[in-house]
Amino acid sequence: MTSRFVVGIDLGTTNCALAYVDTGAASPPRVQVLPILQLIAPGEVAERPLLPSFLYLPAPGEQPAGALQLPWDKQRDYCVGEFARQFGSQVPTRLVASAKSWLCHPHVDRRAAFLPLRAPDSVRKVSPVEASIRYLRHLAEAWNYTIGRDVPDHRLELQEIILTVPASFDAAARDLTVEAARAAGLEHLTLLEEPQAAFYAWIDHCGDTWRDLVHVGDLVLVADVGGGTTDFTLIEVGEENGSLVLTRLAVGEHLLLGGDNMDLTLAYHVAQQLQKERGLRLDAVQLAQLTHACRIAKESLLASPQLGSAPVTLLGKGRAVVGGTITYELPRSLVEQVILDGFFPYCPPDATPQTGSAVGLEELGLPYASDPAITRHLAEFLQRHGEALARRESKGRKKTGRLLPTALLFNGGVFKSDLLRQRLCEVLHRWSEPENSETPRELPGADFDLAVARGAAYYGLARRGKGVRIRGGTARAYYIGVAANLPAVPGFPPPIKALCVAPFGMEEGSQTDIPGYEVGLRVGTEAEFRFLGSTTRREDVPGTLVEDWEGQIEELTPIRATLDPQGAAAAGQIVPVHLHSKVTPVGQLELWLHSRDGSHRWKLEYNVREKPRSG
Repeated sequence: MTSRFVVGIDLGTTNCALAYVDTGAASPPRVQVLPILQLIAPGEVAERPLLPSFLYLPAPGEQPAGALQLPWDKQRDYCVGEFARQFGSQVPTRLVASAKSWLCHPHVDRRAAFLPLRAPDSVRKVSPVEASIRYLRHLAEAWNYTIGRDVPDHRLELQEIILTVPASFDAAARDLTVEAARAAGLEHLTLLEEPQAAFYAWIDHCGDTWRDLVHVGDLVLVADVGGGTTDFTLIEVGEENGSLVLTRLAVGEHLLLGGDNMDLTLAYHVAQQLQKERGLRLDAVQLAQLTHACRIAKESLLASPQLGSAPVTLLGKGRAVVGGTITYELPRSLVEQVILDGFFPYCPPDATPQTGSAVGLEELGLPYASDPAITRHLAEFLQRHGEALARRESKGRKKTGRLLPTALLFNGGVFKSDLLRQRLCEVLHRWSEPENSETPRELPGADFDLAVARGAAYYGLARRGKGVRIRGGTARAYYIGVAANLPAVPGFPPPIKALCVAPFGMEEGSQTDIPGYEVGLRVGTEAEFRFLGSTTRREDVPGTLVEDWEGQIEELTPIRATLDPQGAAAAGQIVPVHLHSKVTPVGQLELWLHSRDGSHRWKLEYNVREKPRSG
């Protein structure tokens, strides 16, 4: 489709943002950010550049009549955005946060209503998908009220939408994101990886001068640390026919590690001091309030080097607290020690993340990274992909025993701090010295809050031939599990072989046959189809069969489905089929199964139906 507007949406773990290009404007097209109307206090609506990714579900009668109304909905009984974050932090059992992180959690039913987690049964709950729908719906409503109110053709659902996802999202999480967007009325979708979006925003910011800031052979590390996640991506600068070309080489694993972890760590330290110095023991609600207060104090201190401390205030309880509040001066020295030493420690280039001893029982929740040291995760990322790329031809870049970036692009709210960017640069400098490698340089002009949305809008313009494109394709190679045909052995299921159906870097909108390999498909009865993926196996082609894949290929969420026999066989029988794979323009993986004679075919769309939906 060709719409007037190209719209980029950052559906973030902590904040959402929306940017756009008006291709019908008289002046040359440029990326603009939409200020988002939202509730900031009871009955008070204002524009903000970001929409905090928080959903508050008040009890009946908790808020005064009209307190949650919006210009386009006078009867709204929930809120998202700034007021949800501020007020919800005082009543955490009614606040939904980190919905995006739950979307990629393979061990829960992501369509089930269980958020807020561990809230009483009397509290309203939503699923991670539903929470994502409400954020996207609010963005659509705000757009339509601001831009599409008087011109029906300008409504958001009629525009080309570029929706961003973490580079590390697997096919299941991507599908759930698409499902949420379509439920919010956004049909004309393309998915884009967030670190690539940040790089596109940097290109847009620099204009034609970006070609003077990077050179053939450069390896750019996009380090994206936001409120809830850490993402690493490597982009190589090459040359083709005398022009610079950009290729995304590698992406990291999805790490639930970011600014939220830092805030919680500071809150634990302050809580410990309050107990030690004043004999105060904080309950769970107060700890949630303290975490929010520590975030504000941390941001203030990191943004203002001249400040020696910042106040942290929370509500008290009982008669022991004078004035009903508790105040603590959070010293800069503690913030720097906790964040630098805990999250950005110096470490050797061959470091690996630390793992604690396994506990037999633990609370169900998000799979947070066990090691908070972002630098150790980065070291492992560079080692793992360095081995995978060791055999790859790379013109203009000196080959060494270790993969090291030559340039750095920072993204995410954590890196607003000069201190944290300097520390990561120092760590990489120490790694490069023994290799006599070039010291990585920071690329200027990063926009830590809005780069992803702005870059998504620029990418939409580039798709229309008016900008620079990054070559990438799928961030993983995808495989289907095939059970080995062996005699039954009691207590030992047949081993699973990994058959490559989509190679690393397969472009969106492309398709391929899986040549020379026929498998048996069970039809007419429920069966489990096991999908697998690898971010490091770059040489596998469609049809590659990997027998010993442990440690190189990881299992993704399986699909349970019953495929109609279509007259090809009776229920429960095995039909010989060959495979055909497709990566849709949205970025979803489809696997087609064709009968031997070509008269029947079945589609396995990686859409992760954890359980049938009611209704």
